[in-house]
Amino acid sequence: MPSSPPQRILVRGVNWLGDAVMSTPALLRLREARPEAHITLLTHEKLHGVWVGHPAINSVLTFKADESAWAMGRRLRQEQFHIGLTLPNSPRSAFELWLGGIPQRIGYARPWRNWLLTQRVPSRPGTVAMRKRSAAEINRLVRENSTVSTATPPASAHHIHQYLHLTAALGASTEPLPPHLGVHDTVTARIVARFNLTAGRSPTPLWFGLNAGAEYGPAKRWPEESFVEAAIQIQRRTKCRWMIFGLQSEMETCVRIASNIYRATEEEFGREEVARHPHVINLAGATNLRELCAALKFCQVVLTNDSGPMHVAAAVGTPVVVPFGSTSPELTGPGLPGDTQHSCLRAPAPCAPCFLRTCPIDFRCMTGITVSRVVEAVVTAATARRQRAAM
Repeated sequence: MPSSPPQRILVRGVNWLGDAVMSTPALLRLREARPEAHITLLTHEKLHGVWVGHPAINSVLTFKADESAWAMGRRLRQEQFHIGLTLPNSPRSAFELWLGGIPQRIGYARPWRNWLLTQRVPSRPGTVAMRKRSAAEINRLVRENSTVSTATPPASAHHIHQYLHLTAALGASTEPLPPHLGVHDTVTARIVARFNLTAGRSPTPLWFGLNAGAEYGPAKRWPEESFVEAAIQIQRRTKCRWMIFGLQSEMETCVRIASNIYRATEEEFGREEVARHPHVINLAGATNLRELCAALKFCQVVLTNDSGPMHVAAAVGTPVVVPFGSTSPELTGPGLPGDTQHSCLRAPAPCAPCFLRTCPIDFRCMTGITVSRVVEAVVTAATARRQRAAM
């Protein structure tokens, strides 16, 4: 008797890199629950490299930013999916599943899209909203030196649970897993050869990563000059080398950071040694997503803002040190909530987290995080990683 064809499940993925990484535990749990299903992920083309070869999915469909919902619906109809699960809360993502003729359509219950879903999942108990503070509220909190939100959100408030709760509608476990991205050895070898990462007197040069950007906005960015000073001090203490990460749009910033570190490196190691072996390389705009994953994995530790690369580094197994200001590590921090190999640093600002793109006052949530504190956190994280590797 011929076996029935596998169930075809479409997961409409999220549109931001960090959110995509945070959704990987839910997709892995969905794979556990439906091992025989053919799972396809629908994602923006800019995120395609994240999902190549991921063990939770069988195939990837991509779309362009300017592709209409109707065009996408026509493509989805050709695939004849049985189930559609939308991770974003937007009306459009549910509309795409409806236009695709998918008979079972699952997503969070939200106004303006409930009629498009056949299964509306209520909001998860314990959800903590990322409410943006107004400028007036921020000024009042600072004036009163108030600490309105004294209670720290529980680990269950982290956004990985948002996606786990959704996949539970298909029988998946809600027990959290660490976010996971795999890196193929051939990609790592290509990065090592392309940027000459193993050259030098030591057979295994110590590479650290630095990511001073954050696509969301300047309120998430620790000051550029602080990154430079921290990198110089860390290099003097550990003899590390630096990979500078960033988007093409952040090239100007990354060039300045790399140049300042390079000058300090010449003073520390000598011009001849630095000319012969790279002690700082600027990778801004020089890698695709798969290569970014490999380069971040090659690092011993990554000093980064709250950003997509922060989540990627943690998901490939690299410890991260993160100055947090306008956002909350309890909600969107790196890795599995409570993972002590990562260090999230904050200053006591009564207005944080405000979840704003730009600071309406004096940026105290970030400027209050000192260089010395960051240096100690990076050195400690790198030492702990070496100790774990030696065990």
